[in-house]
Amino acid sequence: MRNDSRLSRMLHVLIHLAERDAPATSDDIAAMLGTNPVVVRRTMAGLREAGYVRSDKGHGGGWSLARPLEAITLLDIYTALGEPALFAIGMADDDPRCRVEQAVNARLASAMHDAATLLRARLQDVTLADVARDFETEMSALPPLHRTRAV
Repeated sequence: MRNDSRLSRMLHVLIHLAERDAPATSDDIAAMLGTNPVVVRRTMAGLREAGYVRSDKGHGGGWSLARPLEAITLLDIYTALGEPALFAIGMADDDPRCRVEQAVNARLASAMHDAATLLRARLQDVTLADVARDFETEMSALPPLHRTRAV
């Protein structure tokens, strides 16, 4: 099963948007992520509908933040992306009448529910501003020649 990296990628994009003086086009973002602008527009549209970004058409238009980084949590973006699956682990359903399968699935479901609850709580506790500060701290610790930013 392929990992769903949309959350990580969109968090990355949003922090870059906060650093920009002008909106970023879908082409700009697609080049940064190594993907297609159509994929960017589709993904960003969900964030726009949730109120985290805005888009302006025409010359000088593009994507920009609709809220400050301090007002956006990692859970907000996770939710706006449609709550992608947190785990690649799945339940067996080869023989739903099998008591062993039922017991295994019950324990796995309980553990995965607990893990998902903890992860959601952690995502709620971290804002994009926290992540941006982590980045700035890392950058300031590097020698000047290594302090480059991609966009």
